[in-house]
Amino acid sequence: MEYVYAVLLLHKLGHKIDEHNLKKVLEAAGAKIDEAKIKSLVAAMESIDIESAIKEAAITSAMVTTTVKEEKKEEKKKEEKVDESVASAGLGALFG
Repeated sequence: MEYVYAVLLLHKLGHKIDEHNLKKVLEAAGAKIDEAKIKSLVAAMESIDIESAIKEAAITSAMVTTTVKEEKKEEKKKEEKVDESVASAGLGALFG
């Protein structure tokens, strides 16, 4: 994960994402350096538009948050309906 954070930091600061810069950031952070991971990550990042990926992730996150809120509202409504039916059954037995 620290490798991805390093890429995001380099991108945010406007630095080129290459093996040298990535290695410097990771060393400064005290991370253990894995040359193979660095090479594969740099190669993978060449085909990725980071800005688009960040925007897409933000939109997806907002959609997930909205969906979770809607599900919680539905669960709450179901719980209220169950409570009302239990209360009605209790009164029916009382006045039966």
